[in-house]
Amino acid sequence: RLSLFRVTRKRLFGTSHSSVDSKEMKKFQLLAHKWWDEEGEYSALHSMNDIRVPFIRDTLLNMSSSYHLGNPLSGVKILDVGCGGGLLSEPLGRLGASVTGIDPLEDNIRTADQHKSFDPVLAKRIQYKSSSLEEIVEESMETFDVIVASEVVEHVADLEMFIKCCSQVLKTEGSLFITTINKTQLSYILGIVVAEKILGIVPEGTHEWEKFVPPEELERLLESNGFSVKTVNGMLYNPLSGSWSWMESTSVNYAVHAVKSGAWGQPSPTGTLSEMDSQEPSATAGTTL
Repeated sequence: RLSLFRVTRKRLFGTSHSSVDSKEMKKFQLLAHKWWDEEGEYSALHSMNDIRVPFIRDTLLNMSSSYHLGNPLSGVKILDVGCGGGLLSEPLGRLGASVTGIDPLEDNIRTADQHKSFDPVLAKRIQYKSSSLEEIVEESMETFDVIVASEVVEHVADLEMFIKCCSQVLKTEGSLFITTINKTQLSYILGIVVAEKILGIVPEGTHEWEKFVPPEELERLLESNGFSVKTVNGMLYNPLSGSWSWMESTSVNYAVHAVKSGAWGQPSPTGTLSEMDSQEPSATAGTTL
């Protein structure tokens, strides 16, 4: 998830159009073995699971008429784009989903595969693939019920192409979940100066402020590419407690839920999760991402 899309491996049709940023790839290669250190460079992503996993789960359950006790996401096919070491893929798999995690960095996929192998249940429910999003479009048209891109879009080279690819592999009325960072003065101060340079919560150089995405821009790109935006919620990280919470302001981090519009361009009649702002975040599926 903090990782991203590789300039595709020798494809016959060339690599001129890719959402992968090769500079981003180099940054994350150095950290590929550290994904599962809960006190290390990815500690904030581990604790983000406490709010993002319930957000995904509860949104999908609110849209569904069936409920499987113990495995609430049973039968749901999820694509985790930029899955890194599998921090979010694993808890989604524990909720019963069938998860495909893709990441252009082979080292990340090796780490994810190794960690998954410790749990026979997850080994069956999750498959990982070293791939960019564009590389799987052809074989995966309208395959997935849900796409998750958490802490990914601020690293891609071509955001519009990335969203177009998401639409292509998502079923009609499927859900897209994105978490990312707003492009504000506050996000520069907190996300780069404080988080990277002062507190060292994430390695220095992880983020480039120029690539942060304002929610208005993300909404515009989603709406113009066949999505109906249902929810935009602000998120706040407390470095002292190491915990995340929902907030009204989207000035730093935020989460988006969008639905791929149905036939004839009609958005699907799903309810939003507006109560998330006031809802106490519940931990679920442990503290893995």
